[in-house]
Amino acid sequence: MVTKNKKLKVLARNLRKDMTLSETLLWQYLRKGQMLGYRFRRQEVIGNYIVDFFCRKLRLAIEIDGSSHDEKYELDMKRQREIESYGITVLRFSDKEVKENIESVLRGIEVWIRSSTLPAN
Repeated sequence: MVTKNKKLKVLARNLRKDMTLSETLLWQYLRKGQMLGYRFRRQEVIGNYIVDFFCRKLRLAIEIDGSSHDEKYELDMKRQREIESYGITVLRFSDKEVKENIESVLRGIEVWIRSSTLPAN
């Protein structure tokens, strides 16, 4: 089990109230189990970080990287490695990709889910 940094709870709540356009667009397809029946939460605290979207059952985090991430590649990778150390997969999409080609983003998420939930032979 991942220990949550309780200090981030208020920040996550504020981020949910002030989502970016790309987060809002993607949320329309992830909310209420619309993504193949899986429930996602937005702005979820995982350890010392907040991820944009998280499905506990799939152990899947989805991150949308805006232009502010261009200069923070090393920091983002450190953050991702820590999240992955909890057994969580992180899928990353660019802000531009979500805004300009949401169908491709949704297809990528669906492909990951279907390939990760195939029954073992």
